[in-house]
Amino acid sequence: MRIKIAPSLLSADFGRLEEEIREVEKGGADLLHWDVMDGHFVPNLTVGPSVIRCLRERTDLPFNVHLMIETPEKYLRRFVEAGGDIITVHVEACGNLRGALSSLRRMGVKVGLALNPETPLGAVEGVMGELDLLLVMTVHPGFGNQRFLRSTLPKLRRAGRRVREEGLPLDLGVDGGISVETVPEVVRAGANLLVAGTAIYGQRDRVLAIRRLREAALEGLSGKG
Repeated sequence: MRIKIAPSLLSADFGRLEEEIREVEKGGADLLHWDVMDGHFVPNLTVGPSVIRCLRERTDLPFNVHLMIETPEKYLRRFVEAGGDIITVHVEACGNLRGALSSLRRMGVKVGLALNPETPLGAVEGVMGELDLLLVMTVHPGFGNQRFLRSTLPKLRRAGRRVREEGLPLDLGVDGGISVETVPEVVRAGANLLVAGTAIYGQRDRVLAIRRLREAALEGLSGKG
């Protein structure tokens, strides 16, 4: 299993985003995670396509654009054109889920699907074979620096078993409350893509923070964590 670290820019200093990206590049981040919120699907507002477009030319790291917005189908092309490499939509927000996934595939980007803590895995099982990323929310979406919800672990384990048993070529991601304390358990459950905000950007040394997350993941996989 290849562990991927995705720093969440929601926890970065928006006044110096380019520098914040440079620091996690040095730390060996695998991709960058953009949380796009509309104040309707979740009770918060963040960035739009223009901000993502401005930073796209400043780094070669892939962008996962996590759309926590209502009717994301209306905005897919804007975020693809802004530079998203993976566009992740919420199963709870899509009126036409298969249509949204097909549209993204036609646009030539990777396809991600997120599900909230209360949403059962059954809501996405029928389309898992069409995904590049399944993102299990381990907090309620909308704000950073939340406590990890252990109630999501059984769902994550079921998803991990299905990925292994069927050999699905997707990343199984977790988003919310990810830290050196929670990483061992989520990787043992099957997650390989770790979205981390405060655990990276809340630390003075971002390079060290990423290294510690990787070490915690390896300890979890070895059964030590």
